[in-house]
Amino acid sequence: MNESNAIIEETIDRITEVLGQEIDEITVERAVLGLFFSGVKLSDGHGGLCFTPIKEIPDAVCCPSSARAMPLSGRLGGRSVREYLEDISSGNVLKKALGIATVNALSAACWEREAGREYQLELGKDAFDEVELGPADEYTIVVGALVPIIKKLIGAASYFHILEMDPSTLKARELAYYVHADRAAEFVPLADRLIITGTTLLNDTLQGLLAMAKPGAEIIVTGPTASMLPDAFFGRGTTLLGGILATKPDELLDVISEGGSGYHFFGRSAERLIIRRPREWEAGRTMANKEALP
Repeated sequence: MNESNAIIEETIDRITEVLGQEIDEITVERAVLGLFFSGVKLSDGHGGLCFTPIKEIPDAVCCPSSARAMPLSGRLGGRSVREYLEDISSGNVLKKALGIATVNALSAACWEREAGREYQLELGKDAFDEVELGPADEYTIVVGALVPIIKKLIGAASYFHILEMDPSTLKARELAYYVHADRAAEFVPLADRLIITGTTLLNDTLQGLLAMAKPGAEIIVTGPTASMLPDAFFGRGTTLLGGILATKPDELLDVISEGGSGYHFFGRSAERLIIRRPREWEAGRTMANKEALP
């Protein structure tokens, strides 16, 4: 197993376990690479989103290089979900984004079948609203330019830092808390709370960040990219997963194809989603899996 992709690979294994042979009959009916989000609609009616990694494709500015970036343009519909899942390890970040969107769509299909799951989906809730700020000496690390939680932390005069690759994504007052992402090993193990953007699944850094976390830390992974079955996340210490559930996939894809964002689709064609780790997971599987990490 590729350790950097282990969370996604384990999630795909779990999806296959839940859906069985049905997964081989499902195709991607429609795929969209939008300005902010990319998404798919499956032949079974389920949809899924992923953040569009625009900054990862700086060379895709002319026809030849764009063709190399997305060689399947015009032929995305009708491909099997298996092909999209294989694209996740292709090395092409745009194909990977659509592959992760497919994982999220398949996860939605699984949730309709997993009657005995150990966790509950809570629709209409924002993961950032679930963050309860504690004592002044409680230390938080935010991975990514997650504006809502950064504003909340600044407003509460909290002790925190922001790990981010690109400081240009931060405003002047936010730069006072900025630490380059390359210094994660210095800061993450000290955090009482980690709030991590789901886009770390796209750049293969989530696995390492979770492995660095100290035992007992509160860990929140959130964003449209992380809208998938939570088992592999919970097994690595994540306490809360935040994502998006597509409720009207065709309408949602129409909006993101026109450069739409959450402002345009929440409450209309998609809903915010949180998944909490059950207490029994904390007592057993979580620590066993953390001890098994390299």
